Amino acid sequence: MLDEAQWLLAAATRELTLFAGIGLLLGGIDDLAIDLLWLARLVWRRATVYRRHRRSTAATLPPPERPGLIAVFVPAWREADVIGTMLRSALARFDHPLYRIYVGTYPNDPATAAAVAAVADPRVRMVGGTLPGPTTKAECLNRLWTALLHDEREDGERAKAIVLHDAEDVVHPQELRVFDRLIERFDLVQLPVLPLIDGRARWVSGHYADEFAEAHSRLLVVREALGAGIPSAGVGCALSRDALGRMAHHAEGLPFDETSLTEDYEIGVRIGGAGRAAFVAMRAAPGAGLVAVRAYFPDRFDTAVRQKTRWLIGIALAGWDRLRWDGGLAERWMRLRDRRAFLAALILATSYAVLALGALCAAFDIAPVWPWWAGWLLATNGLLLTWRLVVRFATVGYFYGWREGLRAVPRVIVANIIAMAAARRALIAYVPGKVPPWDKTAHVFPETLPCD
Repeated sequence: MLDEAQWLLAAATRELTLFAGIGLLLGGIDDLAIDLLWLARLVWRRATVYRRHRRSTAATLPPPERPGLIAVFVPAWREADVIGTMLRSALARFDHPLYRIYVGTYPNDPATAAAVAAVADPRVRMVGGTLPGPTTKAECLNRLWTALLHDEREDGERAKAIVLHDAEDVVHPQELRVFDRLIERFDLVQLPVLPLIDGRARWVSGHYADEFAEAHSRLLVVREALGAGIPSAGVGCALSRDALGRMAHHAEGLPFDETSLTEDYEIGVRIGGAGRAAFVAMRAAPGAGLVAVRAYFPDRFDTAVRQKTRWLIGIALAGWDRLRWDGGLAERWMRLRDRRAFLAALILATSYAVLALGALCAAFDIAPVWPWWAGWLLATNGLLLTWRLVVRFATVGYFYGWREGLRAVPRVIVANIIAMAAARRALIAYVPGKVPPWDKTAHVFPETLPCD
């Protein structure tokens, strides 16, 4: 009986190790390909483009050829704690002569409506609705779109761009000027998103900083270079008025799909797939910081899992059905990366299980029989993991300093646990064809604004 148990333990350890090892190898090669493409592009641009042209900054960017109204859309469901401060901050910070902020509220959320009304600025337009909240974020955005169309008819002035923000965002003073200029060349312009790290919850809130630092320093750059769609982050993103008008024309007058949980991601992929999208990491001035959006993300494990569950359902599950696998090779590769989260979670869970089984084998002096290539697989994965951690340290350190870069290395474990928990919750919650309500998390606006 004991021999059978030992044999089963050895066999389970061997098979699960090989499954996890092959999965980690494929994922590591996938990530390495992104890194190498990014490095190749960086070297090429430094050797060619930047030898002939100085890097543009917001301060040196030419003025727009046709200045126009910038409409900022802010959906707000149960945001009474932050929306007033956010609006006052945005009004004080935006350095642009012509903009209007549209805030979507709900009849069963009077506290948020009161906070918006208390701002009392003609540049803020509150748009209530008849449907009680929460609806979907897309429904709220469509109400704001309808209000914009009404104002265009009343004022006789057509907006130039629509900028998406959330109620907890710290906007950058120069972002509207950047959008005003670049939206003349592109239908979508996405700025970097740099999550703020809560010093009291560095491990959970910090893992968002780690992931956005990598995605918004390498992945979106590579997607743009390959001609694949650039998914909107839903904040710090400008959409041309003409592009949204075309989408509305083909969707019964409303550009945002109200059956989607991740309407920002989808609209970015659809617009970006036409090749007229840009990810813009531009400094405010020579030697200054990036023109970027900053915000606090969830700082507790349960709220982080809830938020990532919504992202997984919208992108990896519903996105598979809604966006399918259209486009060329580069586009399909990027969509595969967007949708690999569940397989990645399974491989991660298996890897942690292998560690536990390996400890048991060592405790009972059990030696599984390995194929000849197992050592090669282990060594290769070790090299890929080392490279991945070095890249994470470098990218996080670039944006947040070397101390945070060091923290990002062990924080990978926190990110993995959250990813596995979110994947499990998403699989349980997802029902094809059903639109779940807006499962938002509570937000916090910083007491001290970051330096730009």
